[in-house]
Order: sequence, then structure tokens, then C-alpha cells
Amino acid sequence: MNYFILKYSLIPTYMEERGKYRDEHLKLAKDYAERGLLVIGGALADPADEAILVFKTESEKEVAEFARKDPYVQNGLIAKTEIRKWNVVIGNCFEG
Repeated sequence: MNYFILKYSLIPTYMEERGKYRDEHLKLAKDYAERGLLVIGGALADPADEAILVFKTESEKEVAEFARKDPYVQNGLIAKTEIRKWNVVIGNCFEG
């Protein structure tokens, strides 16, 4: 298994706009988490200009699929997405 980071660059009005799509977004995230693909995720604070989601999967295909399905992306709350493979070296929550 590999780890991938999905980085979202958020639009300036993200905090005001996200409420309309939050339930759908969280439903999608919960589905990926229950399937063991999404390990952890959330928006950065002060300022809330980026979000980071960490996936554990064989390839970045599932990560790209998540981004395509995400209502935040579909409705323009995400200015840019970036997927990067992450070579994890240490950390209790990432072992195994």
C-alpha cells in the first residue's frame, strides 16, 4: 500500500460557501474512510486556505476519483487540487 496526499487550495469564500455542500462532502469522506482508503483529512486553520487529505491505497486512481466526486470540487470551492505520493517513514497511525 502507498500513501497519497490530496491537497486542496481553497477559494477565499470557502468558509462561507461550504455549508451548502458539507453534508455531501462528509458523506463521501466517510465512505472512503470506512473502505480504509481515507486515513485523515481536514482544512488548515488561520487562514483556512488549504485542506489536506491522506489516503492509503495502491495507486492515486482512488484519490483522483475522490476529488472528481467531491461536491466541494464540483461546485467550485476548490481552486486547485494536487495529488502527491507520500513516503511515510515513521508514525504510529501509519504503521502496518
